[in-house]
Amino acid sequence: MKAVPLKSEISGTVWKIEGTIGVEVETDDVLLILESMKMEIPVLAPKKGRIAELRVSEGDSVAEGQIVLLFEPS
Repeated sequence: MKAVPLKSEISGTVWKIEGTIGVEVETDDVLLILESMKMEIPVLAPKKGRIAELRVSEGDSVAEGQIVLLFEPS
């Protein structure tokens, strides 16, 4: 299946990457956590699938709307 981009909903910092490339995840599993103004905002799996590509690393700054990973639904 074709990979779809998942974007940051906020400007902030990549606090923690929870998912690993290629590992199967379930709907609403936490893939990574963004931090902005001392709040943690999770990026969730939209459905069952896997992370095809990470576009950020822990500690990176991200802008609202920036692609943070490519997700491949199964």
